Amino acid sequence: MNILFLCTGNSCRSVLSEATFNHLAPAGLKAISAGSQPAGKLHPRAVELLHSKGISTEGYYSKSWDDLPVTPDIVVTVCSSAAGETCPAYLGPVLRTHWGVDDPGHVVGTEEEISTAFERTYRIIRARIEAFLALPLEELRKDPASLKRELDSIGGIEP
Repeated sequence: MNILFLCTGNSCRSVLSEATFNHLAPAGLKAISAGSQPAGKLHPRAVELLHSKGISTEGYYSKSWDDLPVTPDIVVTVCSSAAGETCPAYLGPVLRTHWGVDDPGHVVGTEEEISTAFERTYRIIRARIEAFLALPLEELRKDPASLKRELDSIGGIEP
């Protein structure tokens, strides 16, 4: 099963999601990330945060959704519509869900405030991924409507 984490720039939240998912997921589940307007580079604080958690960033880069190496089974948008962002709409025939989270890359403030924003974003993403991985996926794949309800519910988790 391939999971696509999608946002606009593919430099921070979607990459945090991709790397964290791949770090935690069992064999047979794989995440990729992309953006509708990729920034062309990973946010340095996102990379630093992942490294501090023991999560490799080797091979990750900011890429367009036009350059995906696989067709996703599930698309998870992580942009924050509450912040007025326009989330890209993946138009392929896949199951879609929205797990919006504020972009810590746009936080302005002290080092501590910025670090706190990145940590909060990571905690939210990780909690949602852990909830996803705890689902009985083999059973839910037989019932796409139930899987969609579960995925949508996960998008509301705020640890």
